[in-house]
Amino acid sequence: MFDSSYSFEPLLNSEQAAALVRVHPKTLQRLARSGLVIGYRIGKQWRFRASDLDEWTKNVDPKELDVAAPQRYSVFNHSCPQPNRR
Repeated sequence: MFDSSYSFEPLLNSEQAAALVRVHPKTLQRLARSGLVIGYRIGKQWRFRASDLDEWTKNVDPKELDVAAPQRYSVFNHSCPQPNRR
């Protein structure tokens, strides 16, 4: 009836999963929306498997985590007007 090699893995919520990979829960949700992390949308909630996150952390380059930061935060590229100081 059931394969004995199959084991049930409970799903983690965003806060639990983010604590495992040491990122903010919203960052993890953004990565899941963009397809960089495997996540499951159940209603309005995100759920994650610990095994998927473990595999992802083995293959991720930390520089790739926030590649959009320079576009979102102008302080990184100094595009905001600077006051004249004399």
